[in-house]
Amino acid sequence: MAWIVALIAVVAAVTAVVRSQNAARDANVAWARVELAERQTKAADARTAALTEEIRQLAQKRIPAAALALSHPSAPVPGLREAAEVDGGSARLLTEAVQAARTAVMEERQRVDAAARAAMRGTSAKIQSLLNQSQQLLHELQHEYDDPRILQLDFRNELALRRTQATAVLCDAWPGLAQQSSPLVEIVLGAQSRVAGYERIKVANHLRDEWLAVVARAAEPLAIALAELLANATAYSHPDTDVQVTVQQSGGRGAFLVVDDAGIGMDDDALERARALLAGPSEVLLTELGDPPQTGFAVVGRLVVQYGLSCHIEPSPFGGMRTILRVPAHLLTVLEDDRNLSALAPKAVHAHTVTTAAAEPEPAAQPEPAAEERNGLPTRRRRTPRPVPVRSAPAAVTPAAPPPPRTPEQAEASWAALQQGTLSGRSAPAAPPEAERHDNKDGQDDRNCRNDRNDQGDDET
Repeated sequence: MAWIVALIAVVAAVTAVVRSQNAARDANVAWARVELAERQTKAADARTAALTEEIRQLAQKRIPAAALALSHPSAPVPGLREAAEVDGGSARLLTEAVQAARTAVMEERQRVDAAARAAMRGTSAKIQSLLNQSQQLLHELQHEYDDPRILQLDFRNELALRRTQATAVLCDAWPGLAQQSSPLVEIVLGAQSRVAGYERIKVANHLRDEWLAVVARAAEPLAIALAELLANATAYSHPDTDVQVTVQQSGGRGAFLVVDDAGIGMDDDALERARALLAGPSEVLLTELGDPPQTGFAVVGRLVVQYGLSCHIEPSPFGGMRTILRVPAHLLTVLEDDRNLSALAPKAVHAHTVTTAAAEPEPAAQPEPAAEERNGLPTRRRRTPRPVPVRSAPAAVTPAAPPPPRTPEQAEASWAALQQGTLSGRSAPAAPPEAERHDNKDGQDDRNCRNDRNDQGDDET
């Protein structure tokens, strides 16, 4: 029986040990589960905190930066702050939120910009019509009155009309004027007359054909584009410097209008943006043109796309910028030479070459033997100097050089002289008959001088 009791005691002890081990294991498992739960809770709290910070950064920095980058592509857009603590699904959703915000902002900007374009297009059409009517009235007043202030008013009306035309073109409207096929040099003059600093613009005509013209549908757009380039060149250069305009003709590639200024130039970012605008992008928002809007290059880019022109800008050898406006061959034509160019149109460079005096025909030189036999050896013979022909009247033979084109200042002086002579003639008292008979010759000279002034005024008009 003793062995049975011992066996029972051993079994009981083993059972107690097993139970204690199971209890300890269960306790360890429970503690492990508690620690795991605590770690998971801390990790979840960290992820929640990180996601909260990312959402805060999304609202405060990322979305505003993405909206700013729409108008300033170089502006940086921050990414996730703590990407390691945000799971892939949350990071993807945050990125999609930024893209959705960009899309929404762009659509809203396009809607607002389209509404602004429509409003400005209608307003520009009305203002342009009124300015054209004012210009016609001013032209009528110029023929009736001699007040030079009318010319100044007409010039300011022309400046306002150019600004209105540029706004209309920027808002996808047509230029508002239709011209006939016009000589290229006269289009350059028309563009020059629409710029405030027109007296600083010097035009050099290098055309081989002076009757080279632009077809009717592209004449006014070309004048608008060139006027914008000239206005930009005069605005960003010193008032004491000149703006050089060169008109060139290049075979089958068309014609080139090269504008050089000695201005402040552009940095790399501004030059890149200017080239992008001159290339004619598909869409340019008004809100992307600055405050106040700088519309010059955008207007030229719009005309480039619509009429098949091309424009390039680069640093100029004069220190500023050089802009090259190319007119393709299909927009050019040659007019008949039965009409006269404008009196202010620059003559072609080859037309200003000074002709030399017509030399009298010299007697043909008698052939002289280069060598003769003397004592069996060839020897050279000295040539006698030719007699110098006597020219009796070189002044009568030499043709007079063509007079230089008149400048705006000379035209103004002519108008002032004309007005002064008119006022003096109206205010002078009538001379007695005897004095009139004795001073007949002087009066005839005065009338001739006054007629010369009238002729100058008519030529300028």
